[in-house]
Amino acid sequence: MWPIRTNARHEPDPFSDLIYEEQIQLAERELSSFIAAVRASYGPEQAELSVEDWLEESELIDSPPRSEARNWRSVTIAASARLANRVNLSPSADAHHIGN
Repeated sequence: MWPIRTNARHEPDPFSDLIYEEQIQLAERELSSFIAAVRASYGPEQAELSVEDWLEESELIDSPPRSEARNWRSVTIAASARLANRVNLSPSADAHHIGN
């Protein structure tokens, strides 16, 4: 018979923490690249709005927060779609983009 632990404590899992840290780094890199591209193409105002879009989309993806397999590129694609809708609806977006 297996011994029963009555005083079991939750020990941190270094492997899980390493994966979590790696996912944070991947997310930061993906967000940074996306925002740099938006800023270069559409300016700082759209970049700020796109940060909010990206963060909102990251909360909507189906993976659990500490999952090993988060698809950050899909977050960027969804945030890009929001950006495209926003700039296509804005009459000043064409003028700003043409002026660059």
